[in-house]
Amino acid sequence: MPKASVKRLIECKKDQLVDLVLDIEKYPEFVPFCLDSHVYERNKEGNQILIIADLTIGKGPFKDTYKSDVKFDKENSTINVTNIGGPLNHLENNWNFNETKRGTEISFDINFEIENKFLNVLMSKSFEFGLNKIADAFQKRAEDLYRPIED
Repeated sequence: MPKASVKRLIECKKDQLVDLVLDIEKYPEFVPFCLDSHVYERNKEGNQILIIADLTIGKGPFKDTYKSDVKFDKENSTINVTNIGGPLNHLENNWNFNETKRGTEISFDINFEIENKFLNVLMSKSFEFGLNKIADAFQKRAEDLYRPIED
């Protein structure tokens, strides 16, 4: 199963970055390889926000849609995502947010398995590169939206 993790320090407030990650409808505007998104449910239960959403991911002739269960735990500053439908046998990713004096440290871990064994091998080879491109996109989006303009 392909696995990877990324850590970044972003000069934004934790709440801003959590909002950015939970704004799934906007992913096609800035996330590489994300062609479409659709949120079916968004509920608040105590300190949690629960979301059911589809993402359509692709490049060139390859594209697939998968459905995810997204859980934001405000108390622990974490977002956990698991697949509940689509071309993946397994998907789990976790976001952790830790606010510091210099910004917010984000760590993002992901592991998944695609039903198609050939694509699984291909993804394993290029996955770290793709994950870094996605992390770059989130960081740039956060900086564009939230970082104050310096004179």
